[in-house]
Amino acid sequence: MGRTAVAGVDEVGRGALFGPVMAVALVFPARFYGPLRPAWTKKINDSKLLSPTKRMGLMKNILAEALSVGVGAASNAEIDAGNIRWASELAMKRAIANLKRRPDMVLVDGFPLKDVDYPQMGIRQGDRKSASIAAASIVAKVLRDGLMEVFDTACRGYGLARHKGYGTVGHYTAIRKMGPTSLHRRSFNLKARGH
Repeated sequence: MGRTAVAGVDEVGRGALFGPVMAVALVFPARFYGPLRPAWTKKINDSKLLSPTKRMGLMKNILAEALSVGVGAASNAEIDAGNIRWASELAMKRAIANLKRRPDMVLVDGFPLKDVDYPQMGIRQGDRKSASIAAASIVAKVLRDGLMEVFDTACRGYGLARHKGYGTVGHYTAIRKMGPTSLHRRSFNLKARGH
């Protein structure tokens, strides 16, 4: 018997210095994988390879098409208490748990998750090989980028809307001048290399 509820799962924000790591799990209808799938699905790709405008447009299509979408996150405090790999897995497990429809198969970008009660498959570079994982990466990226824009108004001077919490020269300079906020990942090296 074929799988009828395949969930693609991916996370974003793993390499950032600031804020949570976020994950999305989503289930498309079975017809999404057949010859009658919508034409826009050909544009789905790893979120890092798409412009913000393309990601936003695709997210609208993805959310309109998906049978179920679950979002999960692990905070900077959780990242600091454990480690980024553990926190990324925690965010992905939370995203799966937040699906309204229980998946009968989970496709994970990278390695299979530990302690998950679903058949699953880890796919290396899955966001470039699986449409459902790539779609999950797009939604997660748009959501996390939007969150960084909100934090930018609360944590002025760090340029979060510009770099989305990643380690740019400007971000390192701001940390050096103003110190880290309560949302920075203290377990990460917050000093720019060469400084």
